[in-house]
Amino acid sequence: MKMSLQSWVKPAAVLALAALMATGAAAQGAKIGAVNVDRILRDSTPAKAATAKLEQEFSKREKELQTLAAQVKSASEKLEREAPTLPESQRVSRQRQLVDQDRELQRKQREFQEDLSLRRNEGLQQVLEKVNRVLKQVAENEKYDLIVQEAAYINPKLDITDKVIEALNNAK
Repeated sequence: MKMSLQSWVKPAAVLALAALMATGAAAQGAKIGAVNVDRILRDSTPAKAATAKLEQEFSKREKELQTLAAQVKSASEKLEREAPTLPESQRVSRQRQLVDQDRELQRKQREFQEDLSLRRNEGLQQVLEKVNRVLKQVAENEKYDLIVQEAAYINPKLDITDKVIEALNNAK
């Protein structure tokens, strides 16, 4: 695969700019913090509440799908056992019925996954909005010049994730 000049110049320029900004910020004594958003979305009270609400909302449908899947499996196993002794027309009829049931199950499973994904994204978006508001409050209250959300490595002394989780848990 051939890499064009443009495809690496842009990332290199961004990295160079970030390095210059970090050098300039460090020279001026800037206060820098970093957060692990994944941990906030896993450990904070609003995130746990959103997850619990989602589980409650979808648990009934999930159980219905599991029941339907068990019925289809049971019918399939029964047909497999009885097929050698069934008349051809009855065997074909039951196979068609089983195919229809399986198709219906797959349709319901797809709808369930789509609905679940949509609701999960909506809930995640709401939590992320709260996280960003609280993160901004923490930054302003503690006079941070820069807070990094995505990093390959975070020095523990710059990590303010616990502060943000605590502030988020205490936010009204």
